[in-house]
Amino acid sequence: MKPIPRLPRLASVDLSALVILMLLGLSGCMSVPSGGSNGGSRDIMTASDEPDGRKRARIRLELALGYFEQGQTTVALDELKQALIADPAYAPAHNLRGLIYMRLNDFRVAEDGFSRSLALSPDDPNVLHNLGWMQCQQRRWSESFRRFDQALADPQYGERAKTFRALGLCQARAGLPTDAERSLLKSYEYDAGNPVTTFNLAVLMRSRGDLVRAQFHLRRLNNSDLVNAESLWLGIKVEQERDNQEATQQLADQLLKRFPKSRESGAFQRGAFDE
Repeated sequence: MKPIPRLPRLASVDLSALVILMLLGLSGCMSVPSGGSNGGSRDIMTASDEPDGRKRARIRLELALGYFEQGQTTVALDELKQALIADPAYAPAHNLRGLIYMRLNDFRVAEDGFSRSLALSPDDPNVLHNLGWMQCQQRRWSESFRRFDQALADPQYGERAKTFRALGLCQARAGLPTDAERSLLKSYEYDAGNPVTTFNLAVLMRSRGDLVRAQFHLRRLNNSDLVNAESLWLGIKVEQERDNQEATQQLADQLLKRFPKSRESGAFQRGAFDE
């Protein structure tokens, strides 16, 4: 089986933003850990009892997150350092530290950030997701799968589509196409409109000869605003393999008109359908 792309380069979508929104557990960055227990109950920290240091840390973290989402990593890191000075025990700040250093490919510091966040906020599914994705980048497959499973075990976790998607992509990279398709289908159940899930499901289905289902997913993607050169090229291959010449030509016309300088357009013009 041909390796599955890490992420399709979707038209009209900034790739760094796509990674942040679809694969990283940023929602956990802004969560506020619960306060101490009282007779077994747990109270949520609200503005009235938020310490001054925590408030300063939260404001700095909001700024850091904004810069991070805009790709201004160095500025984000500077704001994050101020957040940790204000409150060294602020778990979401350590989570963002992990994300920043993962973007910088410093996995040692990234793992330290995620580990510190989990020590302060045990079993946080967003942090577990991020740690699992980092381990996937390092090809630490079994550890990665375990972290994703831990995140999904939380019945209150609201980002299940994201984590099933990341798990599926990681399983595909690990050479486990059956498991990958199962995980991506679970992600699809939660979020049928996600282009990353849709594209990679089509890749997997085509690789095992299920052209009808691959065609279904690609037609949905190629008829959406998120169509791109890579999805059109895969669609061309599937339509050609199904001997649908009219659809093949229609997709080819779109590819050449909308993405004339793309690698996929060049491959089509050369007749290099194996690329």
